[in-house]
Amino acid sequence: MTLPISIIIPVLNEASVLASTLQSLQELRARGHEVIVVDGGSRDSSVTVARKLADRVVMTGAGRSQQMNAGAEYAKHEVLLFLHADTLLPEQADRLIAEALQPRAARWGRFDVRLDSQRAVFRLIENAINWRSALSGIATGDQAIFVERHYFERVGFYDRIPLMEDVTLSKKLLYFAWPARVTSPVLTSARKWEQRGVVNTVLLMWVLRTAFFLGADPARLLQLYYPPAAPEAPSR
Repeated sequence: MTLPISIIIPVLNEASVLASTLQSLQELRARGHEVIVVDGGSRDSSVTVARKLADRVVMTGAGRSQQMNAGAEYAKHEVLLFLHADTLLPEQADRLIAEALQPRAARWGRFDVRLDSQRAVFRLIENAINWRSALSGIATGDQAIFVERHYFERVGFYDRIPLMEDVTLSKKLLYFAWPARVTSPVLTSARKWEQRGVVNTVLLMWVLRTAFFLGADPARLLQLYYPPAAPEAPSR
């Protein structure tokens, strides 16, 4: 038994990866789940690609939290799955989500993550991400967060902040329940590590998270994450 799912994908200039991601979701669409692409003002062919392979394309301003909230407002199903454009779900993801939400205490959850590089260092990184999430209850967007609509609405959707919206959503949902963990991993791109360098990226992530927990303004952190010379950096 599966639960009907609305898969919401925020996009900004992701045409190079979007087609393969959407193509991988066609079997889920055939089983009655819907795919909503929310475009934040792409200047490439993202919208054209989405219109061919998604159930709905929504246009908003840029900003992942704004885009995902808009997608949730248009969603028709009771389970919402937020998926990055460069992330692929495992086979039978709908069954895995239904099983994860079956226990009475589970109201939301996330997948383990695997990075799409064969370099050994990425096995260390993905294991660190998965165990950090398992111990803290905090999920990141790369882990394909899913949540029952009722609880997503009760916590007030994603906070309208430019960075760390996944962290704040996790903290709000933790008030109601610990996240279910799906150990069959999603496959997500390692491009941000490869482009910036593994050590530099890991250090940057720790600095950003530490600063955020200490009360730093997310708008200022965004300037560190997306340097002015590369304002359209890939999805994190």
